[in-house]
Parts: sequence; C-alpha cells; structure tokens
Amino acid sequence: MSIFGSLGGLFTSDMAIDLGTANTLVYVKGRGVILSEPSVVAYHVKDGVKKVLAVGEDAKLMLGRTPGSIEAIRPMREGVIADFDTAEEMIKHFIRKVHKRSTFSKPKIIVCVPHGATPVEKRAIRQSVLSAGARRAGLIAEPIAAAIGAGMPITDPTGNMVVDIGGGTTEVAVLSLGDIVYARSVRVGGDRMDEAIISYLRRQQNLLVGEATAERIKTSIGTARMPDDGRGQSMQIRGRDLLNGVPKEIEISQAQVAEALAEPVQQICEAVMTALETTPPDLAADIVDRGVMLTGGGALLGDLDLALREQTGLAVSIADESLNCVALGTGKALEYEKQLAHAIDYDS
Repeated sequence: MSIFGSLGGLFTSDMAIDLGTANTLVYVKGRGVILSEPSVVAYHVKDGVKKVLAVGEDAKLMLGRTPGSIEAIRPMREGVIADFDTAEEMIKHFIRKVHKRSTFSKPKIIVCVPHGATPVEKRAIRQSVLSAGARRAGLIAEPIAAAIGAGMPITDPTGNMVVDIGGGTTEVAVLSLGDIVYARSVRVGGDRMDEAIISYLRRQQNLLVGEATAERIKTSIGTARMPDDGRGQSMQIRGRDLLNGVPKEIEISQAQVAEALAEPVQQICEAVMTALETTPPDLAADIVDRGVMLTGGGALLGDLDLALREQTGLAVSIADESLNCVALGTGKALEYEKQLAHAIDYDS
C-alpha cells in the first residue's frame, strides 16, 4: 500500500502558500513547511527587457545595493499584491522549486489573504496563482489560518482572539465556531516598524540608514517597552551622516529603539482594544479566560506581549512557531479540507 500511497503523492503535491509581505512560505501536503524565503525578486533590465535574475534569499541581499541595470522588487505591499507580474514570477519560481519532478500534474493551491483585502486584491492573488500553474486556487482568511496554525480550538463555540503581526499588516480577529466574528486589518507591521526606526535615526541622530540596517536593529535589540534600567542593550550601526555626508558609525541603545517603535506598537495595541470593545459580551468573557494569541513575525519583537498585557490586562501568549503559524494553518486547512470547507473560498 505504501508504494501506491507514495505514487499518489507524486501526482498530487497540493500546496498551501503564505504570500507574505516580507516572507513567502510554502507548505506541501504531507511534508510540512519546506520553503521559507523573502518575497523579493531581482530583475536584470536590458533595453527595457526584464529578465529574472534571482528570487528569494539571493534577491534580498541585493535590496538597496543594486546598480542601474538590476532592480530588486518586493511585489507584496501591505499583505496584497502591488506588482502583479513580479508576484506571478515569484510564485512560479517557488512552485517550481518545491515541485521538482512532476511537471505534468498541476497542484491545487490554497493561499491566505488578509481579512481586509478587497475583491480586486483577492482576484489579483487568485489570478497570479492560477497563471503560475495551479489547477485550482483557494483563498483562506489569514486570521483563521493563523489561529489554526497556533493550535487554537477555533471550531469550538468559544471565543478565541488572535493577533497576527506580519510584515505589512496586523490582523486582529475574534473567532468562534470556525469562522470570524470580528476582524480588523490595520496596515501596520514589520515594515512600518523599520520605517519608524529609519525616521527616528534621521531626526534624532542625523543618520541615514537603509531598510536592511533598520531591520537588523529591530530583530537584534528591538523592544516594545522601555528597558527597566532606562538604557538596555546597545549595538553599533553604520549609516550616512546627513550633516557632512560621510558614512559613520554610532551606538544605539534599546531605550532609543523603544522610543522609535512607540507609535507602531501603540497602533497595534489600539487595534486590539478596538476589537475587544466590539466583541459580543459572552465571547469577551471567553477571551478573558483564554487570553490573546500573538502570531506572525512581529510577535517576536521583544516585550510586545508585556506591552499588550499592560494595555489590556489580558493574558497574552506567543505562538510556538509564530513565523510559520499562517503557513502551518493554511496547510492544515489543506489536509482537513472537509471540516474547514466553509473557510476556504474557491470561486469568484
């Protein structure tokens, strides 16, 4: 039987794709998450003709460091497709990378979309997945996928609250009986945090840094609240001095990063508060009992759970594999399609 089982697996490798603003993850049925790469495509432009040079990890290294003949593009902005052709190329590349052998069978693919995506944006995602070689393309709402991936019992008649902080959007949702009771998508995420760090350094230190440096600051010493000693850890960063135009190196402390990130963190907290205000009372009672689950890459920001706990007074926990939650949840939706049929939308 096992031989036939594995043969069947050769013909259908259905996939779930988490098309993120920062990273794209691909989950293959029966094999788990097997690809996680940055959502970046690098083109070589010659006489107006674009040729794909690199996708993913290799292309990310080129961001902000390209000569005139090469352009590195991030096709996803705020959780939805901003550059249609580039996104299609990227999806094609990732599907090919995962789908090495069987070229003759088209996979069925489920993609997650932000809850706030408009019908036009949803159609763009579906079209680019179909033209990248899918047999069918299903869409699942990101909060549902995140909650499934975090292992929350979303099919029970109790309230579950999930906060998914991605690169482009933060999704706050209250789920019950396997569907969304209330959801709100705020366009604040990891990218906005990087921008906040860049503009803070420009204002306070007269130093201009690129996105890559800002992201490194955020991931190594980023924190959502002031360190107890008023300073915290520090790191050396390099950038261009705006006063005399030469590159220089300065030290930045955690307290400064916390100050820079205060606004995006506040916006995330406000989105959570708004969600709690509009939740029906019985579900709100369940949330007090259960607490709030943080997923997504933004959940890894230091002390973000504490900052939320101080604002809301609720228990806030971070999902185990917060970076992979949405991909895992979308993958589970693929495995248990019958039970989650209402959450996956195949037509439009």
